[in-house]
Amino acid sequence: MATRVVVLGAGFGGLELATEVSGRCGADAQVTLIDRAEGFVFGFSKLDVMFGRRQAEQVLHRYAQMVSPSVRFIGATVTGIDPATRHVETTAGDFDADVLVVALGADLHPEATPGLVEGGHEFYTFAGACRARDALRDFAGGKVVVAVTSTPFKCPPAPSETALLVHEMLEARGLRDRSEISLVMPLGKPIPPSPAASEAVLAAFAERGIEWVPERLVRELDPARKVAVLGAGSGESGGGELPYDLFLGVPVHRVPQVVADSGLAVDGWVPVDPLTLETKFPDVYAVGDVTSIGTPKAGVFAEGQAAAAAARIVAKVKGRTPDTVYDGHGVCYLEFGHDRVAKVGVTFVAGQPPVGDLEGPSAALAADKTAFGANRIRRWFGHEWA
Repeated sequence: MATRVVVLGAGFGGLELATEVSGRCGADAQVTLIDRAEGFVFGFSKLDVMFGRRQAEQVLHRYAQMVSPSVRFIGATVTGIDPATRHVETTAGDFDADVLVVALGADLHPEATPGLVEGGHEFYTFAGACRARDALRDFAGGKVVVAVTSTPFKCPPAPSETALLVHEMLEARGLRDRSEISLVMPLGKPIPPSPAASEAVLAAFAERGIEWVPERLVRELDPARKVAVLGAGSGESGGGELPYDLFLGVPVHRVPQVVADSGLAVDGWVPVDPLTLETKFPDVYAVGDVTSIGTPKAGVFAEGQAAAAAARIVAKVKGRTPDTVYDGHGVCYLEFGHDRVAKVGVTFVAGQPPVGDLEGPSAALAADKTAFGANRIRRWFGHEWA
């Protein structure tokens, strides 16, 4: 009988794992992929929509268009997980797995930051990026605050990219001279694992007149006074306020409630073996943002984790001893504006300091980033991304 592999979540991790296992196992594995969303959107595509470079419909890759005959996609919400029996309950029925993979990511909670829903805009969800696009389109100049509201958060470079792209947009519209841009981050450096990348970003901030506010978080907004109230980030000091006319915030991230209720999570996230991605439950894996593995919460790391987990699952299906381990490496693209992109490579190994490098920024790497997205849509969905 075919091994039943049930994958919860169709983001970077879920799509990569389902594609790899189904492609390498064929009829020996029955792969079921479950997600509540209509389709997949790259994180960087949200910035494209937010800054008017692409329409929303152009960046939404609908799961209904997946063409792999060996992956069964179920559009449903996961309502219960029993990791001990690998039994899953959803709004489309129940599923039992021989191998269960949890790749449900992190849920976003803008309502958890007082005043954010009423007085600002989050840009990490697809809908939030669309609303931020409208706010930027109507913005006539003034004080812009880009800020993180909680840790951990996905895609650490994204707030820096947003500040740089706000600068580019305001400059193109002749509004930069009457505007101020501040970036509030809980980190001491924009890209801590890569000193070269951090230096390049800070130099770009200085050149563009973007205020860098490190080791701080925005704890709440006061919409009536139009101020952001600051708290401590990675450092010990905090306090103070920043006035704003437009607030663009990274919202609070939390493990999905169904995962918390399952007993998989410890201290807020799912612990896994950093080499094998296995949880404490036999034949239950977790990959990506839902885990506490120690790498950044970013799609490329979820993809790498999924590839390692998939190789181990394939070996088991084929009756071999799994020997593949996760190497902790990932490559992120970093937008500097004006069609220039940098490439940051980072490797995280448990018990060792992370190692990072920097290539660019350059126009050539902008094309490289486009090819990165197109290659994955071709691989996961089986068609070209125009």
